[in-house]
Amino acid sequence: MSTTPTRVVHAGQEGATGPRDPRKAAMSGWIGSALEYYDFALYSLAATLIFPTIFFPVENPTVGIIASLATYAVGYVSRPVGAVVLGAYGDRHGRKKVLVFAMLLMGFATFAVGLLPTYGQVGLLAPALLVILRLIQGFAVAGELGGASAMIVEHAPDARRGFFASFSLQGTQVGSILATAVLLPLAALLPADQFGAWGWRIPFLLSAVVIFAGYLIRRRVTEPPAYAAQSGPAQARQRFPLAELLRTRPGALLRCILMTFTNVIGMATLIFGVSFATQKGYGNGFSSSEFLWVTLVANIAAVATIPVFGALSDRIGRRMLMAAGGVIGGVLVTGYLWAIEQGSLPLVFVCVVIVQGIFFQMWNATFATFFQEQFPMRIRVTGFAVSQNIGLMIASFFPSIFTAIAPPGSADIPLTIGLATLGICLVSAVATLMSSDTRGTTLEDLEGRKAGRTAEPA
Repeated sequence: MSTTPTRVVHAGQEGATGPRDPRKAAMSGWIGSALEYYDFALYSLAATLIFPTIFFPVENPTVGIIASLATYAVGYVSRPVGAVVLGAYGDRHGRKKVLVFAMLLMGFATFAVGLLPTYGQVGLLAPALLVILRLIQGFAVAGELGGASAMIVEHAPDARRGFFASFSLQGTQVGSILATAVLLPLAALLPADQFGAWGWRIPFLLSAVVIFAGYLIRRRVTEPPAYAAQSGPAQARQRFPLAELLRTRPGALLRCILMTFTNVIGMATLIFGVSFATQKGYGNGFSSSEFLWVTLVANIAAVATIPVFGALSDRIGRRMLMAAGGVIGGVLVTGYLWAIEQGSLPLVFVCVVIVQGIFFQMWNATFATFFQEQFPMRIRVTGFAVSQNIGLMIASFFPSIFTAIAPPGSADIPLTIGLATLGICLVSAVATLMSSDTRGTTLEDLEGRKAGRTAEPA
């Protein structure tokens, strides 16, 4: 009686579990990420444009802005918990199961936000309920990108991992576009009082579609053959992945956390920058609808550039692309905020495309592949999810910190925030350059390299 060997399946080969299917995996990651990040991006936009006056007292505008941005950050606080729980689930029981669960949970939480009463109706209960639902959102989204990009990387040919994995990141940008595209006509066409009373709820209630679509899309996803070949009863009894991650890959974990700080560029431009442009306390006079257009244009530019940089990382390597994009993007944040201060909408559009649509995407299009390559298959989802979400949890407080160090009425706000952003990006660049560039290395060789040592110095 013959037995089926539990071997790693190479690109273009068939094993006991069938061939790799990078296109199907990339499409599944793209669609799923788009739907799930629609929910997450929708909250981010509402936290800057709507929630300060709906869920918080309006007597002190600075307090309202900081409190609303803090609820935005709360979603990132629960992400490390979600990363540990959902990462372990994805590593032990399959990438497919964690992706389905994460999407359904996210859709439920976002739908519930659309039903919440306001501060004027129930007082402090309103922000309390908002915080609870934001915590659920953060928990759910923590498993999305780690599971999706692991599935794509493990299906993709070794020479094109960067290109295929970039589609999950492109999906997150499409989700942001969908969120903006739904909010934009409502904010532009409805009178301000009607938009504040009920119009903002419509995009959140549409998340019911996500619950249904998530089940239909993700239930048909197949596990990567290499993962399926290594799974089984022994895999299920494996040590909790977090323990192995901390024991064997502490250096990679720390470097990936620090690399994630490059997201400060997005925090400075599309979170703090929107507040800086639209909140009356700063006096720059832009409307909410105008900056919904700015956010939309930035995300459209990102959709166009992400696959380009993903493919470029397969040709020239990932480290220098990520480090250069982060540092140059950090330098240019000052110019973007200065353009807002000048009150020139065309100049703002040009700056946001350059900063957010080009240079930040050099990092953003590449990091998912790079992070996945830092961890072996048995802890890959956990390693990616924990490092990314701890980093994002810390980075999520940057907009509130920016508001605290440069509140309405401050002088030299563009320079103050720009220098702070650049300093953080330099820390990330150093962590990137201290990591090994894994372009062109097969996943099998990466597995062998990591299996050859039991621990890595931090």
